[in-house]
Amino acid sequence: KMASKRITQETFDDVVQENIAEFDMDPEEAVQEAVQQFESQGVDLSTIVKAAPRSTSENGQEQKHDILQTLDSLRKSVVDSALGEVVEHLVRFSEQCREQLATRYLAGQKGAWPVVLSACKLASGDKNALLKALHALSAITDGQPDLLDAAGQELLLHTMKENANDAELTLLGIRCIRHVCLKHEQNRQELVKGGILPLLTDAIVRHGDCAGVVREACSALRVMTLDDDIRVPFGHAHDHAKMIVSDHNGLKILIEAAKAFTDDSSVLSELCSTVGRLSVRNEFCQEIVDLGGLNFMVALLADCIDQQYSDQGNLVQELVKQVLSAIWAIAGNDDVKDAIVNAGGTDLIVLAMSHHLASPQICEQACAALCMLALRKPENCKVIMEGGGALTALQAMKVHPKEVAVQKQACMLIRNLVSRNQDFSQPILEMGAENLIVEARVVHRDCDDIAKAALRDLGCKVELRELWTGEKGSLAP
Repeated sequence: KMASKRITQETFDDVVQENIAEFDMDPEEAVQEAVQQFESQGVDLSTIVKAAPRSTSENGQEQKHDILQTLDSLRKSVVDSALGEVVEHLVRFSEQCREQLATRYLAGQKGAWPVVLSACKLASGDKNALLKALHALSAITDGQPDLLDAAGQELLLHTMKENANDAELTLLGIRCIRHVCLKHEQNRQELVKGGILPLLTDAIVRHGDCAGVVREACSALRVMTLDDDIRVPFGHAHDHAKMIVSDHNGLKILIEAAKAFTDDSSVLSELCSTVGRLSVRNEFCQEIVDLGGLNFMVALLADCIDQQYSDQGNLVQELVKQVLSAIWAIAGNDDVKDAIVNAGGTDLIVLAMSHHLASPQICEQACAALCMLALRKPENCKVIMEGGGALTALQAMKVHPKEVAVQKQACMLIRNLVSRNQDFSQPILEMGAENLIVEARVVHRDCDDIAKAALRDLGCKVELRELWTGEKGSLAP
């Protein structure tokens, strides 16, 4: 059961102090004891700093956690407008915040936000100081988007406009934006109203030679298109994606930017992932093809298979995954399906899967992309069959029996291949499809419906187990 009870930092600290005073434990032991005690009661300690506070005064009367001591020093130096000291304390504060969420949370509870905001204002004329202040701002907002207020929004937008030509300041500004928008629909909508989208697309154009800025800006643009705030029934994710493409030329900017990074697979991953996220309408999918984005991605896939990036193992897998995912997204448009097949995309997708058969994510994305290409397109199914798509998908099922997503996508692909081409059933069955699909159905409840449909379309017997054992007719009025 998930721990659901919460306590305050003070409650935890009191128990630690009691353990030290009453039971003569040393601080470390006292903390361990307190942690065990609360966890055994089902208390969630994820936002609790698990350390003994330290004395701040000679006689040991006043005790505070390190982060709060740093915050006090920062507050005092901000009030005194002592910029040199402010910078020192900001660096220390950022380091402590980055250690763990609990430290950031405690600082946020104890009023860190207005202090860091004042430090940003104080630093606004001094690049080095402003970098340190934005660092602190991004550290405290990581996982705590609720801290952002109207003054903070104004400051962030202003800082980004004022420093648009500076790559380092832009990168940190964007990181702050990303942190305050993740899982927070209200902040996203307010910042979009405030004009954040053109600042993000412009940063990619202006700093097209800076990998860090391009990566960070891509990531922030994607965050603007997420529907991840559980407090809001309907977000503006789709509208934001539309604005990025239609009002701010997002697709052209991303596809152009990619050309400068042909040998940096981590930046290419971010760019492809973002292009995929923006493929939310039929005409956007077409636009990606018209802008040369499809040919670019197909060429990337070919490079990855030829191991142009052989020294970058995991990064290449990530890139292959993002390219496949983007191809899957744009294949939602039926005309684009044909363009992908005509560009030789199917063979490359199958090759990528067989090359990375050990990666469940790549198998899942490759099957999903092929599945989309096969949908309502008997001609494409032929190309996929001839390219070994069915066989490779079944191999993926064999290699990843426990991965429900792989099993599901592979079953869907097999079903799409045979639903309008009955003559593919026999060759697919000869590859051993029936046992693998039955197995998927037995092991994963989530595969039941799609596995049944695949078996039925393959012409196999599908025994439907009676799940309801009540007497027939007993539900009659």
